[in-house]
Amino acid sequence: MSRHQKLIERLKQRPKNFTYSELIRLIKGFGYEESSRGKTSGSAVAFINKSTQQVVRLHKPHPGNIVKSYVIKNLLEHLIDQKLIA
Repeated sequence: MSRHQKLIERLKQRPKNFTYSELIRLIKGFGYEESSRGKTSGSAVAFINKSTQQVVRLHKPHPGNIVKSYVIKNLLEHLIDQKLIA
């Protein structure tokens, strides 16, 4: 099983300790890149898939590095809607 597949399986389990760096690796594995616009947006971050032009907006965790459960839920819904995961 690849590292990317392991991250997908970990995300599906909705862990309480999923880190923002894991989220970045996961979403980049699907072809998303962090939007360079709106650097003053605070904790809100947009990721754009260059091939499909799909956008997912997420919040960076702060002050720590652990992603909130609603962010995991939103990301899972987006990936399922886009048929990137089952």
